[in-house]
Amino acid sequence: MTKASAVYAFIDSQNLNLGVQSQGWRLDFKKFRLYLKNKYGVEKAYLFIGMVPGNEQLYSNLSDYGYQLVFKPTVEYTELGKKMYKGNVDAELVLYAAAKMYWQYDRAVIVSGDGDFGCLIEYLATNNKLLKVICPNNRYSSLLRRHASYIDVIERAKKSLIYKKDQHWRSVETLGLSGHGDKRSVAKNTKKVNKRGVQ
Repeated sequence: MTKASAVYAFIDSQNLNLGVQSQGWRLDFKKFRLYLKNKYGVEKAYLFIGMVPGNEQLYSNLSDYGYQLVFKPTVEYTELGKKMYKGNVDAELVLYAAAKMYWQYDRAVIVSGDGDFGCLIEYLATNNKLLKVICPNNRYSSLLRRHASYIDVIERAKKSLIYKKDQHWRSVETLGLSGHGDKRSVAKNTKKVNKRGVQ
């Protein structure tokens, strides 16, 4: 890889956030964006995330940190009396990495420990387009183990990436997959975020 190589990251936000939290800590997404840039030379970081009512400020913050937000509609359901939202971003991430953005980058960084991306990772590696697979923790899918030489684990960088409570932005438990609010206001505010965050 030369200095002129363009490196793009494709991030499964749900897998990343929940995978880190399962280890008992929270990821600082502002620090993580800088980490991607400084360690892997990531020029653009596409964050695939569920669109949830009430999370407009979160989306705005993530966009300000330098992420290109790609939204996925969510399905609302109730669990133990609590309103929850579920959104699957797998198809969009594969579409962007293997088709929409494929000819715009030289190397890709895939951020997820989900085995559903095994075919994408195989495809990128075969075509010499894969730089790294970043997993939230060591409990990533066994389907990714054949690509172990590409895998880095975020847990190893915990000290430099952990979220500190004294920082001044709203934290949420599932990053785009839980929340509340008025859907009409979300749709209105999404246009602003999309204009800045998604190309």
